[in-house]
Amino acid sequence: MSIIDTTPTDRAPPVLDLAGTALFLDLDGTLAPIVARPQDVGPEPRRTAILEELVRRMDGRVAILSGRTLAEIDHILDGAVRPAAAVHGLDRREPDGTHSPPEPHPDLPAVAEAFHDLAAAAPGLLVEAKGLSVALHYRQAPDQAPAALALAKDWAARTGLKMQPGHMVVELRTPGPDKGDSLAAFMGTAPFQGAIPVFVGDDLTDEPAFAAARHLGGTGVLVGPARNSAATHRLEHVDAVLDWLEAAL
Repeated sequence: MSIIDTTPTDRAPPVLDLAGTALFLDLDGTLAPIVARPQDVGPEPRRTAILEELVRRMDGRVAILSGRTLAEIDHILDGAVRPAAAVHGLDRREPDGTHSPPEPHPDLPAVAEAFHDLAAAAPGLLVEAKGLSVALHYRQAPDQAPAALALAKDWAARTGLKMQPGHMVVELRTPGPDKGDSLAAFMGTAPFQGAIPVFVGDDLTDEPAFAAARHLGGTGVLVGPARNSAATHRLEHVDAVLDWLEAAL
């Protein structure tokens, strides 16, 4: 894969082409606001209705690429979208519902224990176990960012787990496909094959999917403040994303 330019962008995306596009969407920070506690995000009627209509009008060419687990994706989105790549692309469910998750890395329980030990000593840190990964959130304790990142880096070096920094969170996950790999895999199968990929996301973990979409002739839409990114367009926030999607219907 060749290098993709990463530059700041402020261009709004054009109206979504429902007939020729394969649409890939991040969840937190893109379809749902980021909150202090991940478990506080739940279903929202307007979002569910938009996604259900997109799936219908686009003949199923809609997929979710998220750091969430599949169970969380289904809960938050009311089961509106079946194709999904959870845990940052690691755990993919196909359009027909088939699902073969990888084996969790054997050192994840020890990592979870180390994260819990740090959280016990530093109020505000939150540990989130996802089966195939463990995340340490420091949104409520930003002063603990250096300690959280150092701990994760140490465990990544010792175990071979993949370190995945994000918005006020660091995660160690089982090695395997990222969001870009999963986007490319979906594009090789029906009903996505032959369409033009568009990926919408907000975080550094979304950069592989922005790059993959561009390599396959499509585009990326960054959500949030402008920054260096492989995305070619930008929307300001979650409500702007929902407005943009709704305008295409």
